[in-house]
Amino acid sequence: MKKSLVIVAALAIAACGQKADLVPLEGQALPPAPYGAEAQPSADELLALDPQAAPDRSVELRTRSEEREDDPFDLPPE
Repeated sequence: MKKSLVIVAALAIAACGQKADLVPLEGQALPPAPYGAEAQPSADELLALDPQAAPDRSVELRTRSEEREDDPFDLPPE
């Protein structure tokens, strides 16, 4: 019983790592083209993130401590 459960769990975990291209199922189509688009985007284009969804990291790192400016809205609790 335990041995079969371990085998099933191992197969389920192994199935999560599939590295095949995504394609629509047979008889299914891609989502409709966005309003105003001239061409239907491909599956790869639909999966690509725009810059707002995945912004670039700022490379400006602080190299030393700096004094903070006075914040007029940093008030103590009442």
